[in-house]
Amino acid sequence: MRVFWKKGFAGASMNDLTTAMEIASPSIYAAFGSKGDLYRAALEHYVALHEQDQLRIMELPTAQESIEGLLRKAVSVFSLTDFPSGCMVELTAGEVCDMTPQLVASIREMRAANAENFSARLRKGVEDGDVAAGIDIHAIAAFYATVLKGLSLSARGGTGPDELNSVVTSAMAAWPLLKASEG
Repeated sequence: MRVFWKKGFAGASMNDLTTAMEIASPSIYAAFGSKGDLYRAALEHYVALHEQDQLRIMELPTAQESIEGLLRKAVSVFSLTDFPSGCMVELTAGEVCDMTPQLVASIREMRAANAENFSARLRKGVEDGDVAAGIDIHAIAAFYATVLKGLSLSARGGTGPDELNSVVTSAMAAWPLLKASEG
């Protein structure tokens, strides 16, 4: 996972992978079938590492707290010094030309899950009454998902947690506008 996260799909050579896994390349093919299948397994492992935290954050009392919590958690994950920076799933966006159509579809589903998390929490916020009815849930979820993507790319580019958190603060400053968007 760390090799793919650091180097990307195309940049991770079989030698890099066999060295990191301390196995021979025939063993990788026997266990996973292909580099693409190994990559998918690594991405699934990455997602699973963060799943419990995401579920906990999604249960915060308000949609605003949950969305801000998801973004702040992302900053902390993207800024860990003992892992590569940025989001492993989001960083795959520029590599689709090197992947099979099946792998591309799988990764698109994983990336879409981020926006769906925001949408789901906004829908729950409408049900709970802490988000205005009639808002464009899709547009707002897309906005915060785009902020998340920007945080990932910025972290990969070397931006530190203080600046990333200031971006989250700015993105959350747009929240009151949601209250004015009643239909």
